[in-house]
Amino acid sequence: GVENPADLAPLVERANALTVGPGLGQCDWGEALFQKAIDSNLPMVVDADALNMLSKKPQHHDNWILTPHPGEAARLLDCSSEEIQTDRFSAVQELQRRYGGIAVLKGSGTLIHNGEAPTRLSTWGNPGMGSGGMGDVLAGVIGGLLAQRFTLMEAACVGVTLHGMAGDKAAEQDGERGMLAMDLVPHLRHLANLIY
Repeated sequence: GVENPADLAPLVERANALTVGPGLGQCDWGEALFQKAIDSNLPMVVDADALNMLSKKPQHHDNWILTPHPGEAARLLDCSSEEIQTDRFSAVQELQRRYGGIAVLKGSGTLIHNGEAPTRLSTWGNPGMGSGGMGDVLAGVIGGLLAQRFTLMEAACVGVTLHGMAGDKAAEQDGERGMLAMDLVPHLRHLANLIY
């Protein structure tokens, strides 16, 4: 197990990519692990608690994908969630400009911006996906694609698409109300094998 940041080193040496944040916590131990992950210079997905840490100690890197929901984006940009939602395109562009890499602003019409190409808008997904754990699933999907050596932009775009499509398939099967993150798993597997 990982008891301290030094224990992470041999695991990171074997990795192609990292997903950092879900379940990390915001204590000193979590902060040290997050910094160790950043120092590895591996491509990574930054989500959940790691985004909250980043909002307190901003850094700019080009090898990560940030995946905030509007509340996390508001903390990262030091504004309100309402301001994020009022102009989501400007928000995702500012996230990318300020923090680097790829910014994925989750929500109705998830946005992806890399600072160069036009901002991408996902038309997949539904309101049932606004439940706990959905962002963790997205972070894991994108991280898995990075581990398969997809580029940052490919991993972000394909991950958001697979995640949204899986959510839509789950809604078709059982409805949007009461949807859980685990409801996406069988659809993710099917879609990934169908498409790739």
